[in-house]
Amino acid sequence: MPEEIPGGTAVQRYLFSPLYYPRTGWSVVRWWESRRLFYNVVVAGAGVVTLAAGFFFASLPPFPGHFRGVGLVVLIYGAMANLFYSFGAPVDLFLRRLIKENGGPVAQALFRYGVAFAIGLTLLPIPLMAIGWILRWFIR
Repeated sequence: MPEEIPGGTAVQRYLFSPLYYPRTGWSVVRWWESRRLFYNVVVAGAGVVTLAAGFFFASLPPFPGHFRGVGLVVLIYGAMANLFYSFGAPVDLFLRRLIKENGGPVAQALFRYGVAFAIGLTLLPIPLMAIGWILRWFIR
């Protein structure tokens, strides 16, 4: 079973590691859990960018407003992101059982697409806030 890339960046190690062929279900869970911190840091970074954009758009005229209730939303979003991340290992195990010997790249593909989706979903409010700011100019 090839191990992860020993050197290189975190992106190389976590998103483009060599294929692995786990022998047990626990090794699949361990593989996913070893990447949870990376996932959380990346999604949190995107969240910081989104929050900064939110504070920026809320401070712009016309009608500068307040950006309230953000803390609770951030906590709920973080909890939901981790809940959905937890589905990675069971889906990986299911697909490995379904496609048998061709299941090598399943985990890496699921992880890469999941991270990309989480980043996109986390950044999605930015264009929506920009559209909202533009619309404020027309309704003033």
